[in-house]
Amino acid sequence: MNFRTLDLNLLRVFDVLMAEGNLTRAAETPAMTQPAASHALKRLHAAVGEKLFVRSAFGMQPTARTELLWPQVRDALRSLRRALAPEGFDPKTDAASLRLAMADAVAALLAPPLVAALQAQQARATLRMLPLTTRDPRRLLQQAEADLAIGHFPEAITAIMADGAQASLRHLRLHLTHYVCVRRRGHPLAGLPLTLAAYCAADHLLVSFSGGPHGLVDQALAALGLQRRVALTVNQFFTAGRVVTQSDLLTVLPASFVAATGFQDDVVACELPFDLAPVSVQMLWPLRLDAEPEHRWLRALVGDAGLSIS
Repeated sequence: MNFRTLDLNLLRVFDVLMAEGNLTRAAETPAMTQPAASHALKRLHAAVGEKLFVRSAFGMQPTARTELLWPQVRDALRSLRRALAPEGFDPKTDAASLRLAMADAVAALLAPPLVAALQAQQARATLRMLPLTTRDPRRLLQQAEADLAIGHFPEAITAIMADGAQASLRHLRLHLTHYVCVRRRGHPLAGLPLTLAAYCAADHLLVSFSGGPHGLVDQALAALGLQRRVALTVNQFFTAGRVVTQSDLLTVLPASFVAATGFQDDVVACELPFDLAPVSVQMLWPLRLDAEPEHRWLRALVGDAGLSIS
């Protein structure tokens, strides 16, 4: 490849296509038509000497080499933009596509105030909320699959704090809450004190992003020499709320997430008969994005939205 003749606009199209995974949406951000974006992709393939994307039923899929190349290209474009336009980020005039990874309950709580802020600022930015499949989002952030992760990430936070100044990720707490036991109104245990014995004897629903069979509750019970029977494992808080309202299963949710299930009027929350660590809802981001103007704007937006969580 002859780098001296490479059109840098092709790298912009490449960056947006990686972020969007769709040629039509990629065409919207760089302010060009879809045919022009498609032509730019062909030119990029010719310049590189190989195909960077292949078509599939789910859109344009990057090759393995493309996945390795993207973080370097994105960092280079950001460095160039900082050098040429150090004045910062204007949400009214500057377009940006930013990806936030979070669970459905967090999205339900944060999306309304985030959209309100976007509209109030007349921002041109596009926010994409990605589902979480893990309680440890470090790989997502380090491999540039997300720009920001929001949720309760105890293992990741512990590791970041242990790394100190050498950490490749940054974090900021948005909200602190605690776990509660949630059951339907009219449950056989309703109106009775929830003892440890009664809790362990009941059938349970587990919310696990990864689909794993054990969670924090099971670890806490194991430390007491106890266990429970998990009859159902789901990966969404909304699903958990719906199932609990129509069954005798118990589930454990962060207190501030109960409303986000959409079934707060049909369930009752009470304190657990054992101790669990508090739920610290944090936002995590890569160090390489820390000084990026659009990312600083995004973090301020999310920080303000986090104040609305009660």
